[in-house]
Amino acid sequence: MNISFEAPDKINGLMTITLEKDDYQGEVEKTLKDYRKRANVPGFRPGMTPMGLIKRQYGAAIKVDVVNKMLGEKLYEYVRENKIQMLGEPLPSDKQEALNFESDEPLTFVFDIAVAPEFEAKLSAKDKIDYYNITVDDKLIDQQVEMYQQRAGHYDKVEAYDAEQRDMLKGDLRELDADGNVKEGGIEVADAVLMPQYMKVDDQKKLFEGAKLGDIITWNPRKAYPESDVELSSLLKIQKEDVKDHEGDFTYQITEISRYVKAEIGQELFDQTFGEGNVKDEKEFRQKISDIISQQFKADSDYKFLLDVRAHMEKKVGKLEFPEALLKRVMLNNNKDKGEKFVEDNFEASIKELGWHLIKEQLVAAQEIKVEDDDLKQVAKEAARAQFAQYGMSNIPDEYLDNYAQEMLKKRENIDGLVDRAVDLKLTAALKGVVKLNEKDIALEDFQKMLQEK
Repeated sequence: MNISFEAPDKINGLMTITLEKDDYQGEVEKTLKDYRKRANVPGFRPGMTPMGLIKRQYGAAIKVDVVNKMLGEKLYEYVRENKIQMLGEPLPSDKQEALNFESDEPLTFVFDIAVAPEFEAKLSAKDKIDYYNITVDDKLIDQQVEMYQQRAGHYDKVEAYDAEQRDMLKGDLRELDADGNVKEGGIEVADAVLMPQYMKVDDQKKLFEGAKLGDIITWNPRKAYPESDVELSSLLKIQKEDVKDHEGDFTYQITEISRYVKAEIGQELFDQTFGEGNVKDEKEFRQKISDIISQQFKADSDYKFLLDVRAHMEKKVGKLEFPEALLKRVMLNNNKDKGEKFVEDNFEASIKELGWHLIKEQLVAAQEIKVEDDDLKQVAKEAARAQFAQYGMSNIPDEYLDNYAQEMLKKRENIDGLVDRAVDLKLTAALKGVVKLNEKDIALEDFQKMLQEK
């Protein structure tokens, strides 16, 4: 066997692998013998088929399989041992000559290999990177307090309807005929729930203004919800296809009016939000909320910091030269169903991401960052915590988060994303201790505006 590699321009590589008969013949013979033991050929008992017949029928195909397997193993072994930073997969070269697998002559394979450009990506205390500390003001804390109050609220029974209070009505629906009388055999729904403030047409909303318990209101559900057969079918307890047959007026007799009242700021709210006894008064409550917001903002600040590190390094490293023609072939080979237009439309963005990936690889190696199982578990737990937090559940016991994280880690499709997240977290933490941080305080609104502009 002979393997040679050349890359005169450093980025377009050509690998040539020549296999002699002795390199693969032993494995071919072994495979043929194993196949003979299992072959079920008419006229011969299992394992007794003449080897000559096996070779004639299956020899060429087995030789191709063995050679291809050996070829892949030796190619990647050479790349690894010679520390060639290959981009994508090797592709057959246009220098490849026709092969004759029927003969015993040497088999020569030629591959085009895209090689990463050589460059150096280093950071030190001489590199100055902005770091934005998002300020937590009273307005943000007030908004969060209000959110907790709303989520912990309850409904009280009241006597009169007030649209401004988002009151909810319960009552009895009866369908009317063309003369305004209760329709014989028409729809009747007991305890139908309405929130008139969400009706689509103002004229129908106004019919409910100032309504009191016991009032009977004549209205038209079709006019109130002109474009939603789903809402009407749900309200009238009928199939969506039948809505068109019930577009006249109805009466609605109010039997109950409920008003949503947000929770009072007190021990019950503190315990419900952060667990029993963990917060004693409003000052601690607001401080706890401030701490949570600050922690959430820290993740946002770190995210922006890594974006700025990327911009700084891309400028510092300068334009990287890639084997673009070859990489387009690689990209097309990996997206055969999407065609050349897809490659052309997305190539520039792919190259930009590839450049950052190579820069980040060097930064990760310089900081000796390794991702362990515990890192993945922690990232999965934080992802679970964030999901629960979206629903106002900020006091989830660790055992539940652990179980949720374990379920995430069981799914192979989640692992790559969790690994990338763990690398970014560890890299960010490490680089904050390497570069000179230019710390700046910034309001949330200005921070969000800055990200949108980016």
